This record gives sequence, C-alpha cells and structure tokens, in this order.
Amino acid sequence: MRISVVRPAELGPAEIAAWRGMQRSSAHLDNPFLSPDFTIAMGEVAPDARVAVIEESDGPVGFFPFERHGGGVGAALGGWVSLSQGVVHRPGADLDADALLKACGLSVWEFGCMVDRQPWFQPFETLRQEAVVLDFGGGYSAFLDGLRERSPKFLKTTLYKERKLGRDVGEVTAEFAVRDPEQLRLLRGWKSAQYRRMGRPDRFGRAWVVELVERLHAVESDDFAGPLSMLYAGGRPVAGHFGLRTGTSMIGWFPAYDPEYARYSPGLIQHLRMVEAAAKLGVGSLDLGISNGSEYKDALCSRTVPVTEGIVRRRSAGAAAHWLRTEPIRRVRRFILDSPVLYGAADRAMKRYGRLRTRGKTP
Repeated sequence: MRISVVRPAELGPAEIAAWRGMQRSSAHLDNPFLSPDFTIAMGEVAPDARVAVIEESDGPVGFFPFERHGGGVGAALGGWVSLSQGVVHRPGADLDADALLKACGLSVWEFGCMVDRQPWFQPFETLRQEAVVLDFGGGYSAFLDGLRERSPKFLKTTLYKERKLGRDVGEVTAEFAVRDPEQLRLLRGWKSAQYRRMGRPDRFGRAWVVELVERLHAVESDDFAGPLSMLYAGGRPVAGHFGLRTGTSMIGWFPAYDPEYARYSPGLIQHLRMVEAAAKLGVGSLDLGISNGSEYKDALCSRTVPVTEGIVRRRSAGAAAHWLRTEPIRRVRRFILDSPVLYGAADRAMKRYGRLRTRGKTP
C-alpha cells in the first residue's frame, strides 16, 4: 500500500473517477461532503487542504481529505461546516489509522462528523450521535404516507399553514435549484440573523465560507450540485435552503426563512416542497444532520444513521501537548451534552445572549 499526499487541485480525471466509483459502490459514502467536488472546492478556499491518495498495485483504494495545520495537527476538511467526514474507500479496504496519519505528516487528527463504518477510526471516537435521514426513494407520495403515520399532527399542521400562507400572502410556489446569486445572498442574510438570535457563531461571518458556498452554488452536474431551493408566497421569497446533492442523496446545510412569516412555519413547508422536487430528480434521501432535540427533524425522520466525533493521536510529544491543551475543555463539553438539564440551560443562555446582541445591549 502506497500513500501520497496531494493538493485537491492535483487530483487527475482517473483519480476523480475512481473516487466517484467508490461512493457509488457504498451507500454510506454516497454523501456530497465526501465527494471530490467538495474537496476540490475546499482546496480553492483553504490553503491547508490536502488529500491522501491510498493506492495498491491495481490503483487507488481510498481517498482521505484533511486539513494540515501547524505542529502536526490536522482536522477534517472544512470541519467547521462539513457534516460528513472520513475516508472514501473501496469495499473491504483494510487501513491503519497510525500509518495513514504518519504518511500525512500528522501526529493528531480531529474529526467531528465521521460517517459510519470507518473501523480504523472507531477506537478514537469520543462521542457517538444519530443523524436524521428522510427516505423518499419510493416517491414523494409514499414519503407523505409514511410521515402521516409517524407524525400525523405535524403533517396536518404544516399543510394547514401552507394553505393559510397562500390565502393570506399569495400563491405558494417553490423552485428546487435557483441560480440567482441575489437569492443566495438573501438566504445568507436570513441565516446570519438566525445565528445571531440564537447566540451561535455566524458561519457566514467567515469570508472563506461565503466563497465556498458561492463556488458550490455554481456547480451543476449529474454527480454533484449545490442547489438553492426557495419557497415563495405571492411571488415573494419567504424561506430557502442551500444544500448539496449527489446523483442520489442530498444533505441539509443552510436552511433559513424570513422571520416576518414565521407564524406560517415557511421553513417546514419549504422542506416538504424540496423533498417533492428532489424525488422527481431521482434523489432518494435527505440527511438533516444531528437532531439535538429539534422537533421538526424528529417529526420528519424516517431513520437515523450514526455519526461520531473524536481525535486520533499518534504516540508523540506533539500529540501529548495537544491532549493537555484540549482534553479539559472537551470533557466539560461532553459532560454538558450528556446532561439534558445542563444542555438546555446552556442553549437558553446562548439564545438570551443572542437576543441581547440583536437589541444592541452587548458589545
């Protein structure tokens, strides 16, 4: 087995084709964040982006995207925004985490949303959670039938609000892949305001995230795209979502809505319309990420898939120093996440801080 490290832009057509083939052969790897397209786009906005190409005598057997920072510390590629991470590999590949990191020049590698079935990283997991997945491979009507059985009140209320939105504001329409960059900027503005209200860091406060999203929005192919889905009432945009898709799967990323129409739950209506349109294109699933107690995700959920976070450390002085710097904070965070009472209190405190910031009462 040979491991070479390249910049994403250095991947050749044969390597990209092999990468796509590995995704098609393993359903759990058929995720837009694990696509070569996302890796290449990250390489255009992140100078530290790298890919380990893992080869045997008959060609590539795996691809490991990562970021390499100072001191031999690495991270998942685009980890601050990426919702799926790991090695894209041939079925049955046998890898060694220590050898992989050594070849990458890393003593430490941190991950936050590792996909399932990565046994070489399993010993290093520190937290295991469940991501919500919507299945609609059988068509939108079948999805609605299942939703009606699982969450009848949720569906009834959402459809009622859609009708009311149409009566009060105007005809409700939706578009799955809006190309207008002004509409994307509008969505970003809604999302940034939502982050501030919730007391969360604004992802779009980072220039590289804005550039990444704009680059991905410009991609449109059978294998990968960055669709901007918008919901309109009376011709006015009221909700939207920017996400990523492969030919058969989609992942939720940046949903947002105009707070002026909050009473109609336009974000929920938009999700249903988006699923309807995606199903017509042959997409069969939508990953909404970790629930964290989100009522709408729990209501829409068809099934869950495990995602994990953790840190791989090789035996080295650099890894030991990293452990001393990060482990106390990580243990406090884990303690809070494991306690519903503490997590709820922390969430309420952040939202209160967000409201105060929005009103201009804090710096």
